[in-house]
Amino acid sequence: MNIILLGPPGAGKGTQARHLVEARDMIQLSTGDMLREARTSGTEMGRVVADVMDRGELVTDEIVIGLIREKLVGNRAGGFIFDGFPRTLPQADALAELLAATGEKLDAVIEMQVDDAALVARITGRFTCGDCGEVYHDVTHRPAVEGVCDKCGGTNMKRRADDNEDSLRQRLMEYYKKTSPLIGYYYAKGQLRTVDGLAEIEDVQKAIAAILD
Repeated sequence: MNIILLGPPGAGKGTQARHLVEARDMIQLSTGDMLREARTSGTEMGRVVADVMDRGELVTDEIVIGLIREKLVGNRAGGFIFDGFPRTLPQADALAELLAATGEKLDAVIEMQVDDAALVARITGRFTCGDCGEVYHDVTHRPAVEGVCDKCGGTNMKRRADDNEDSLRQRLMEYYKKTSPLIGYYYAKGQLRTVDGLAEIEDVQKAIAAILD
C-alpha cells in the first residue's frame, strides 16, 4: 500500500509516518532523508546530489524522482509513505508517471487538517529529545522528569530555531501557496481522505488505520 501524507508544517506527518513504519512495515520516503543519504552514498546519483548541494543550488524534481525510483525498485515491504513529496502539481504528475512506470499505484492521499491558530500554539511550545527524537510540548506533553526524556533517558532537549510564530506563519503561507493545490488535485482523482491533525496522536493513528483498512 502506497500513501501520501499531506498537511502543513507541524501537522504531525512525521509522527504518523514513524508509527506506520513500525506498525505496518511501510517505508517512509522523506525527501530530506533521501537527499542526505544519497549525498554520502558514493553512488552516481549521490555524486550528482552532492555536487548540486555543494554549489548551493536547489535539487531538481528530476533528481528527487530519480531517488524515489531507486527506492521503489525491488523494495516492496509493506508499501511506501511519501513524506515531503510531492509539494507541487508538476511533482504530483511526475510521481504518478513514476508509479505507473514501476507498476505501483497510489492507494490513498491523507490530508491532516489543522486550524492555523491551534497549530501555531502547538508548534511554538514544541521541543524534542535530541537523542531519540521524542516530541514534547510545554503545555500538553511535558516529560515526567523535567529535562529528561521519558523514552530514552537523554537530557539533550532541543527547540527548532524556526519554531516561532513569525517563522511558522511564513512557512504556512508557503505551504498554502505551493502545496494546498494538491488537495483539489487528489480530490478530483477520488484519492483524498482527511483526518483531524490536531486530535490526540492515538486518535489520529486510529483514523488513518480506518482509511488504510
